[in-house]
Amino acid sequence: MNVSIPNILDQIISSIPLFKPELTLIIGFIVCIFMALFIERRWKNSTFIGCMVTLAFSLYFLIDQLSTTAAGFSGMWVVDPLSIYARLVIICSTLIIAIFLQQRHPKDNGDVYAILLAATLGMHVLSSTGNWLMAFIGIEMVSIASYILVGYFSQNKVQSEAAMKYVLFGSVCAAVMLYGLSLVYGLTGNLDFQSAAHLQGLMDAPEGIVTLALLFVFAGIGFKLSFVPFHVWSPDVYQGAPTAITAFLSTIPKVGAIVLFARLYQSWSSTAFYFSELSTWFIIVVAIVTMLIGNLAALRQQDVKRMMAYSSIGHTGLLLMVVFAYQDAFSYLLFYVVAYVIMNLATFIFIDQIEQETGSTSLLSYAGLGKKMPLLFTAFTLVAVSLIGIPPTIGFVAKLMIFTSTFSIFQSSGDTGPLLLLIVGALTAVISLFFYFKIPLYAFLHNSDQPITAKKQISVLLIIAYILTVLVILLGIFPNWLMQMLT
Repeated sequence: MNVSIPNILDQIISSIPLFKPELTLIIGFIVCIFMALFIERRWKNSTFIGCMVTLAFSLYFLIDQLSTTAAGFSGMWVVDPLSIYARLVIICSTLIIAIFLQQRHPKDNGDVYAILLAATLGMHVLSSTGNWLMAFIGIEMVSIASYILVGYFSQNKVQSEAAMKYVLFGSVCAAVMLYGLSLVYGLTGNLDFQSAAHLQGLMDAPEGIVTLALLFVFAGIGFKLSFVPFHVWSPDVYQGAPTAITAFLSTIPKVGAIVLFARLYQSWSSTAFYFSELSTWFIIVVAIVTMLIGNLAALRQQDVKRMMAYSSIGHTGLLLMVVFAYQDAFSYLLFYVVAYVIMNLATFIFIDQIEQETGSTSLLSYAGLGKKMPLLFTAFTLVAVSLIGIPPTIGFVAKLMIFTSTFSIFQSSGDTGPLLLLIVGALTAVISLFFYFKIPLYAFLHNSDQPITAKKQISVLLIIAYILTVLVILLGIFPNWLMQMLT
């Protein structure tokens, strides 16, 4: 096949308009590094302002792409409604995380905003590619940025240990995934996982080698999604990292990873590729085990951040259930992703606010605080109700959609897989009731031995959390507002 350099250059130049949001992030990343080195000492918060401006421009270019469906860079870059809305969620969430970091770590943190932009760029890559090489680059960008973010504010042994565990486990998963990708490329000679040539190459190759290669590849994706058995890093890292970084890790990277996983599953599920049936059972089994282990382990936790780590693992199982239930209706996947991000960001802002008051993230430190901070704990309880999936909240609507679709698949196919997913999903929702309700139980029904004087001031972060809480209720009562935007 003869491919001339001028043709390649023409293809790249014609694809650049599709890459505007990411080009903005790249330029902003470089500018933020420069500002952190030379301007931050003289002009405080200059890097934060540069980060916010970059995210705002990237958001503008994304909105400009709405209703666009195209492919660029020889099919390596995909712009479609799924990619656009996923990146919108990522950008909006990153804006909140940037404010979170600025409020809690206002001094000597100029470099962290450049790292945050690099992580955002990596998540954009995950959300917009159908190419294995680009997917690996995206995963590594997010991973390396996450390692730095976890270790950046380390001030004690626990935080340093959390960062080290994260780096070691992530490095091993990356090496395993890269080896799997090298096998996949050797078997197919093609890295576009949505192409017919790639699928044909996988179908012609020996089944044992293909299965091994793809399971290695799933190690990298599993690390970012933290589904079982790649979840072991989550509790220690979530507990040891600053709460703002924990809020980032528990939400935004999962958006890019689940979109990549959904594209992959969609490209295989309707083909004659033998692994398509195996991947269906892989999703079902992993989703069931992840939901059970995440929720059962959360029951035993007395630290709120560690409890939310296991809760996040349980929700990963539900995300996999959404991928299984809605192979062609990505608006429902995006609805659950939006619900998950809103609930988790609000939760960690509340946890952080209480940590500022008490100096602890232990559930025991919440005793009696409900009477001293009634508004905060009322909002916190509403978000917990949504995480369980009780009406009238967005969490209830999201879970109802998943269960309804999974039940429809069971009725049409009669397979035991969807039925098992339904049973375990309903069971874990009941289990989650017992650990989420520990929060209002300690806050309102237990008395504290230590007098705590709660501050009356309202911070920017609390205002954001209260707005997110209002969205949890409003989108639970009027889910069509969000669904109409996503369709």
